[in-house]
Amino acid sequence: MQTRRTTLADVARAAGVSKATASRVLGGSADRVSDELRERVLRAAADLDYVPNPHAQALARAVSPLVALIVHDVADPYFSEIARGVFHAAAESDRLVMICNTFRDPDRELAYLRTLRAQRVQAVLVAGTARSGFELGSEVAAELDLYRAEGGQVAVMVAGHGYPAAVPDDRGGGRQVGEHLLALGHRQTAVIAGPSGVGSVDERLAGFLDALVGSGAPEPVVVHSDFTRRGGADAVDEILAARPGTTAIFAHNDLMAVGAIRRLAAAGRRVPDDVSVAGFDDMPLAEDLQPPLTTVRVPLAELGAEALRMALDGAPGDETRLFETTLVARGSTAPVDGR
Repeated sequence: MQTRRTTLADVARAAGVSKATASRVLGGSADRVSDELRERVLRAAADLDYVPNPHAQALARAVSPLVALIVHDVADPYFSEIARGVFHAAAESDRLVMICNTFRDPDRELAYLRTLRAQRVQAVLVAGTARSGFELGSEVAAELDLYRAEGGQVAVMVAGHGYPAAVPDDRGGGRQVGEHLLALGHRQTAVIAGPSGVGSVDERLAGFLDALVGSGAPEPVVVHSDFTRRGGADAVDEILAARPGTTAIFAHNDLMAVGAIRRLAAAGRRVPDDVSVAGFDDMPLAEDLQPPLTTVRVPLAELGAEALRMALDGAPGDETRLFETTLVARGSTAPVDGR
């Protein structure tokens, strides 16, 4: 009588670990697995006489020339610029790019990852996660780890998650905005921050607060909102209610800044005569606005291109490449005495 073949699930169950962890160990990946867990998996595999299925392994190695880019919304200038860089780098290496819009929906994000793993795309790039993070133990991390154990490559554009990362110096950019506004004499400031729990939001705010240390300026009013024009506009109402004498606002992206300027105008506040406004990202139309927008330039296209190269080159999981950010002063900020 034919005996049942031992499966990967059997090994994982015997070792008391997830199937993803067993797959990483038996696939030869030491990434994100402790020595103790690795020993348990190898011992269980030996005890059960586990033999990997060569046909499944061959299938796992049969990847397509596709790479996938996961973004919140490609209509957002931040993500469209990243996508532009990914497309340029993909063309250099004869890869095709698939863009996956999550619209910040965690379930959609997870479904995309499962589909991409099943389709054997060669690399997955994550430009923004719909969750506060995809740390070890999360469903997203489990999918990414299974995907890598099967031969896929991953790179991200958010810091601190244990994957190869190409990230902007968000903290440095926030600090530059704070220093710029202080140099112009502003003390009554406010920040339109992005959603709570997003790494770039925390970093940009921390940098701004760094600049205020020792200045004698009061803490800024901080309002968390969506990364949209509407989010920026709605935040202005809260800021003016909390601190009517606000003379400068730092918005965490340019779309927010545009919304803030429009709402300030509707409230009878002129920019920059009454209130200075600064953004972040330097989207292509920033210098064509009226007034032209002071903002922080992020090399988004270069960042996207580098993330793809890191994935295809198999960069180690703890490698982070930091991209410099630069303040670009334009007409939307002015000295406070100029009011």
